[in-house]
Amino acid sequence: MPQSKYLLDESQLPTHWYNVVADLPTPPPPPLHPGTHEPIGPEDLAPLFAMGLIEQEVTAERYVEIPEEVRDVYRLWRPSPLHRARRLEQALGTPARIYYKYEGVSPAGSHKPNTSVPQAYYNAAEGIRRLTTETGAGQWGSALAFACALFDLECEVWQVRASYDQKPYRKSMIEVFGGTIHASPSELTEAGRKILADVPDSPGSLGIAISEAVEVAAGDETTRYALGSVLNHVLLHQTVIGEEALLQLAMAGDTPDLIVGCTGGGSNFAGLAFPFLREKLAGRMGPEFLAVEPEACPTLTRGVYAYDYGDTAGLTPLVKMHTLGHDFVPDPIHAGGLRYHGMSPLLSHVYESGLISAEARNQRSCFDAGVMFARTEGIVPAPEPTHALASAIEEATRCRETGEEKVILTALCGHAHFDMGAYDRYFADELDDRPYPQEQIDDALTRLPQLDL
Repeated sequence: MPQSKYLLDESQLPTHWYNVVADLPTPPPPPLHPGTHEPIGPEDLAPLFAMGLIEQEVTAERYVEIPEEVRDVYRLWRPSPLHRARRLEQALGTPARIYYKYEGVSPAGSHKPNTSVPQAYYNAAEGIRRLTTETGAGQWGSALAFACALFDLECEVWQVRASYDQKPYRKSMIEVFGGTIHASPSELTEAGRKILADVPDSPGSLGIAISEAVEVAAGDETTRYALGSVLNHVLLHQTVIGEEALLQLAMAGDTPDLIVGCTGGGSNFAGLAFPFLREKLAGRMGPEFLAVEPEACPTLTRGVYAYDYGDTAGLTPLVKMHTLGHDFVPDPIHAGGLRYHGMSPLLSHVYESGLISAEARNQRSCFDAGVMFARTEGIVPAPEPTHALASAIEEATRCRETGEEKVILTALCGHAHFDMGAYDRYFADELDDRPYPQEQIDDALTRLPQLDL
């Protein structure tokens, strides 16, 4: 069956985002005010986010209409293709059928514009002039700079120092789109200066970069903050991935048995999985869901489910999520987009409800999978989705041994055109794969907020 059979035309571009909250057995716990520890309202989020996004953050409606202005930008690359990984299947000698939804066709080379475009749209509609944000590997910073250029907004990005040094061309790409970028921690904010005073050679973390971006946004009424993962409205926007994949798999005549995705903050995995979870909860199909994270930042597999800050400095609301502690600083692995101390509160709640499972992988096994995928399918995957590919390949190999004709679906959330230094280190055998010491995780967890609930 030719791959073109799985392509949609723009008339099949989703008209609505899907909100999984409407179909969950129990609602997720509410976010809390960092000072009063009481549930927050929309007015508490207004200094940071556009009201249109706040409404999406708290809605219980099953579907949210996508503005036509956003759909018009989506048409630059959406619907994105679904491919059958036939050459990979042949190399593995497996009876399993492996499909991947390829999000690397976007202008920024990843799934991130699915949310950067609506975030820029809603802020511009409310008269905001500048957006600040953090970025790890740089996909989110690139995506937001791209979206801000389309809606005539300024964009200021704090990139985690380790990734800033590893991926210099992400900086170039952000600047091409008109954004300004700083290595984090920086001397530009109180949060950054405090970290540098304590740890002058800090490799940075997403939590630190968030603190810097939030601090700047909160101090200027013409500026708002944009987040690339974690929050409900971000996961909502990403469901265009799964909605399209549902139609495409139907065209292929297949139904998934296993849906696997990499997880850092949770938006890529949720974007693919949540529409299929809706179908499972309604009894229309029965796939299993597997979230794959790095051993160096094992939020779901070794973190605790507790209220914590989304940033290092404690400027954000408290959210109940799987966390390693808000001042946890992971090792500077190459999967920079997966180096976040917490997990999406919504995805954490879904995990706690027993609806998905999770596992952690080291860098070398992931790059092994990435190289095999590149040599069979012709796409060099970013370090982040190699985590999902490694688990998909392992499952397909198991199918070879058992003879099971399982259908496996994953999201290839981006290409590695700006991450080739990571592959250089892989071929030079310079990847550090030590498991993160439990005592350091335990130490970070001692500083979780103490709540009297």
